[in-house]
Amino acid sequence: MLKEFKNFIMTGNVIDLAVAVILAGAIGLVINGFVSDVMMPIVGHFAGGVDFAELKVILDPAIAADEAAGIAAKPENAILYGKWINAIINLIIVGFVLFMMVKAYNKTKKPVEEAPAEDPGPSEIDLLTEIRDALKK
Repeated sequence: MLKEFKNFIMTGNVIDLAVAVILAGAIGLVINGFVSDVMMPIVGHFAGGVDFAELKVILDPAIAADEAAGIAAKPENAILYGKWINAIINLIIVGFVLFMMVKAYNKTKKPVEEAPAEDPGPSEIDLLTEIRDALKK
């Protein structure tokens, strides 16, 4: 069983998949850094200096702890829709970057040349013309 597992792990497909997963994680970090550190400040600038991550609707405000009154601390309860907006913008930017990468990659590939079509032979009209001429003789 150990030998079968070793053979399975050492096949090219598993190693290729492992490399792809590791590279995807690294590329994900680079893209997320680009979006959050480069693109979002630009988007925020053109949106009037808004930091979308801070946008929220507070449902219940935070309560500070007061041990003398016996009140425990309670965190704020809020809908953080700004983070959701950031996630949507992130998705759009990442999708566009991936689209451009795939488009550039497709340009580097050699165009597939279609094999010349085989001669289909005489058409129906040619055959009928030959039969007519043969019958006339």
